[in-house]
Amino acid sequence: MALKRSKKKKIIGEHRKHETDTGSPQVQIAILTQEISLLTEHLQAHKKDHSARKGLLTKVADRRKQLKYLEMNKPTEYQDVLTALGLKK
Repeated sequence: MALKRSKKKKIIGEHRKHETDTGSPQVQIAILTQEISLLTEHLQAHKKDHSARKGLLTKVADRRKQLKYLEMNKPTEYQDVLTALGLKK
């Protein structure tokens, strides 16, 4: 499930650090979080969609890697992202 362009722009606008920021870990984590929630809703309705399940697991692993990077290198920004997105440690 892909995010619509307008939704993605809104997420980028909320989490970017500067005007041209589209790839910082904070932005990537926010986009992945939204995609994960969309896939989770999809899988609740379509339990046997195994390709979507694999995509979900891939996105969760990618988000985990990004969060681990932030935790190791920028702990204050890591805490900010967790609180902004409502994620648990």
